Amino acid sequence: MTIPSPPSPVRLPPLFLIVVAQLFGTSLWFSANSAGDDLMRTWALQPADIGRLTNAVQLGFILGTLGFSLSGLADRFAASRIFAVCAVLGAGANAGFALLAQGLADGLAWRFAVGLSLAGVYPLGMKLVVSWVPQQAGAALAWLVGMLTLGTALPHGVRMLDAGWGWQATILVSSVLALLAAVMIFALGDGPHLARRPGAPRLRLGEGLYAMREPRFRASALGYFGHQWELYAFWTLVPLLVVAARGTEAGSPSGPAFAVIGIGALGCVLGGWLSRRIGSARVAALALATSALCCAVYPLATGWPPLLLAALMLVWGASVVADSPHFSALSARACPPESVGSALAFQNAIGFAITMGSIELTTRLWPLIGDRVAWVLLPGPVLGLIALAPLWRRGAAREN
Repeated sequence: MTIPSPPSPVRLPPLFLIVVAQLFGTSLWFSANSAGDDLMRTWALQPADIGRLTNAVQLGFILGTLGFSLSGLADRFAASRIFAVCAVLGAGANAGFALLAQGLADGLAWRFAVGLSLAGVYPLGMKLVVSWVPQQAGAALAWLVGMLTLGTALPHGVRMLDAGWGWQATILVSSVLALLAAVMIFALGDGPHLARRPGAPRLRLGEGLYAMREPRFRASALGYFGHQWELYAFWTLVPLLVVAARGTEAGSPSGPAFAVIGIGALGCVLGGWLSRRIGSARVAALALATSALCCAVYPLATGWPPLLLAALMLVWGASVVADSPHFSALSARACPPESVGSALAFQNAIGFAITMGSIELTTRLWPLIGDRVAWVLLPGPVLGLIALAPLWRRGAAREN
């Protein structure tokens, strides 16, 4: 009598595992911002100090991605292993902020460590996507960045559901999710499509920098830099914009902030779907133009009915990030497979350095000019649209 073999375990699609892990891992990014109102009361902070906490994450991320890019480490070791190790380290640093920080100085150090760890989560997540489904890079990266966006909003959603456990519990939820992300990606491993080719040149120090010599990569990267001037400053300002629009008596801004930031995930997914029809370059251009229009209109809309103003904020939240995955897809296609990790890490490093300037400037200007800071963000998408013109004008778009 033949004993039937046990059924093989059901394996989830790699793209599904990667995007869920990205959602969990990147919830570390804005975990402190979800507790911004509590931190301002407890530590006697100003809005500019919340911007400094955000910038500490950005600075850590920048230095981490530069390290990965210039050393070539992002392409020397398995992306899944780097992701898992960095997600564990980020979870620990995030928990340190929640449990050990006693004030702004301590908090800045812990948030810097979180950013340093995220350098091995976000860019390496993009490389993992390309290694598993290169033929669907634009649409697949749209899901990935959509999960980053939802991960950014997630702490606000957790805070909205707060059961009276305090702001520390909200932040610790992100640490638990990051640990789950590490386990998922470690078990998945790398895909087969970015293995080094036989006879490929050795990786050089500064590998990511060499990608800028390729005109297509340069156009995509410059467009991305303009996009970054707007994106993270907008996400940092959302709670302040919500409070200004609703008034301090309307309660916690966590719910509306979650909606405005989180809807960016839907924008990414819709952009990924649209890219199959018109291509990544044109989707990125459309998103840049829409968010630029929102920047220009928002300071003029303060007298609008609340529902109309909310609709404008939701359109802004959806469009401000919808272009991001397409810059990554365009850049990944413009450089050799064996240097994709280094090139994307370099692009991320410069882009996030730009975010530090816009976050610092807008949070400092907020007490002086209020929602007119939107006009400070406007040059980013406008210049990004101009830089990307060589790609979208030629219709260099049907990559998927």
